[in-house]
Amino acid sequence: MNRRPNPLPWFYRARTNVWHIPLLTVITVVCASISLLISFADKRGRLQHKIARRWARALVWTSGCSLKINGEENLHKYPVAVYASNHTSYMDTPVIFAALPFQFRILAKKELWPVAFIGWYLNRSGQIPVDTTNPHATLSSLGAGVKALRGGMPLFVFPEGGRTPTGELKPFLSGAASLAIRAQVPLVPIALTGVYDLLPIHTRHLYPGQLTLSVGDPIDTHGMTPRQVDQLTAQLKSAIEGLLVAAGHSVDRASVPVA
Repeated sequence: MNRRPNPLPWFYRARTNVWHIPLLTVITVVCASISLLISFADKRGRLQHKIARRWARALVWTSGCSLKINGEENLHKYPVAVYASNHTSYMDTPVIFAALPFQFRILAKKELWPVAFIGWYLNRSGQIPVDTTNPHATLSSLGAGVKALRGGMPLFVFPEGGRTPTGELKPFLSGAASLAIRAQVPLVPIALTGVYDLLPIHTRHLYPGQLTLSVGDPIDTHGMTPRQVDQLTAQLKSAIEGLLVAAGHSVDRASVPVA
């Protein structure tokens, strides 16, 4: 695995400032603006999602990275499921949109909704905001997620609730498992590697390399009850840990600062 050096060499800092940031900003503004205009006629969000996929692929390409998908067959086993991944970077979302070959809705922190262009897209395309600081609001968001699943729309969730500061998994929240059990749909584990090194939390300079999205076997929730949410959450975390190890993520980063 191509580990991010610390400190990051000047070349990568200069390239990010001169090339990556301006181009990524332009791509995001253009795609979000087009999506916003289309949203007034695109009630089902299909065209908006296609634009989001093109935006995501453009961001991955512009960042100088290549994207590899392991276990892609597991993305086609069920028409509706809850997909859950580790959360390592702001670039996780483009990687997810670039890799998943179908329309879906994402549960995202409500703090993103006021952000220009990104928040506009999230709102107009029917994504679901989650307020992790308010238990009652979180329950309401989960209700909206269950409704989407029962209506035939797959969901994507970051069960850690926020980006990891070290590259290691944080404790998992129970939302992904709760959604899957309440809707009686499979829970599909996903592991991202390489994205943390590309753009860790609290940094703004990119370190391009190989990005890998590994998809594990779907976890069947048929017959499970809400009392088994913690059990399913632990099973999900274990599955993602296994995918990370299989992808070469075997170094403890807890004591490794990034620049």
